[in-house]
Amino acid sequence: MERAKLSSIQFFLLLFMFEMGTAVVVGHMIAAKKDAWLSLLLGMGGGLMLFLISYGLFRYYPSLPLTAYARKIFGPYIGWIVGLLYTIFFLYVAARNVREFSEVLITATMPEIPLLVVAMLFVLTICYVLYLGIEVFARTAEILGVSLIFIGIIGNLFVYVTGTVDPNNLKPVLEYGWKPILETAFYRPMFLIFPFGEAFVFAMLFPYLNRADAVKKIGVASLIVSGLILSYNAALNVAVLGVSEVLRSPFPLLATVGKINFLEFIQRLDALVVITLLITVFFKAGIYLYCSVIGMVDLFRLKNHQQMIFPAGLILAFLSVMMADDMAEHTEEGGTVYIMYAAIPLLIILPVVMLLVAFIRHRLTK
Repeated sequence: MERAKLSSIQFFLLLFMFEMGTAVVVGHMIAAKKDAWLSLLLGMGGGLMLFLISYGLFRYYPSLPLTAYARKIFGPYIGWIVGLLYTIFFLYVAARNVREFSEVLITATMPEIPLLVVAMLFVLTICYVLYLGIEVFARTAEILGVSLIFIGIIGNLFVYVTGTVDPNNLKPVLEYGWKPILETAFYRPMFLIFPFGEAFVFAMLFPYLNRADAVKKIGVASLIVSGLILSYNAALNVAVLGVSEVLRSPFPLLATVGKINFLEFIQRLDALVVITLLITVFFKAGIYLYCSVIGMVDLFRLKNHQQMIFPAGLILAFLSVMMADDMAEHTEEGGTVYIMYAAIPLLIILPVVMLLVAFIRHRLTK
């Protein structure tokens, strides 16, 4: 790992924008329908539990990243394989995020631009900042985080001023009972994993923090803030568009902002959504890519991370384009292959097993 330290505010902003990621634009509310905002709150509660599991592992191994303490827990051979699985998984999820951003950008602003060109330019930008170091990446989060807040305020202001918000679209609450809400939060597609459970990737970054005692407090606060905003965003989309249009739209926020028409003068503010997604996915994909590279450096005992950033970035760009033929296939893969066969084992089952084994090892050592 490089010699770097992250401040508390940098950690808060990195985790906040990581959680926002593509979740702020992409809609996953088929089962819960108008009660998706409630499913998000329940998923946030489950995500907090998963974050506390990663924090528990950090307390046992405060100076080691995930790939290193996996070898301490499972032994050098099984632990190495576990670390490799996480390294590949991080790169795969980064590719999913790059693909979703590229699809939104092409849909909203540049329909004639090839998908590979958009993905390549975006990934190279991420690679350049990461090449300068994680501290530079974190300072960039401080700057762009302020811009993100400003864009959010402006966008919400115009949505309300335009008069397109109809709270009656959210009524009645719990129209279909708790079953679809619980299915959306914890089954398929599950908000427990996307986006809250994905914060387990920060187990690779915890050793960088300059205040280890503040990890729990700041991490929980960031998850709660991001969860409340995502829940509000889901409710706003339904209030503006209605349930049927939200279900039909692959990018509900884009459709919501597209309704803005203030005095027949301020229209077509799709760029606000694209800029928001650009900022959030820049950090989410960047964190995943950086953690994957750190995993490679740790597992293969390389001298530094810089030599691996651009090769890993090229793999990431091509993988994002090749993983699906279109957005429909990409979404279907996310609800089956990603959730069931990758995310649940690596973000729920293995962390729980690692924490139990680490607890037993430390008790036996004492």
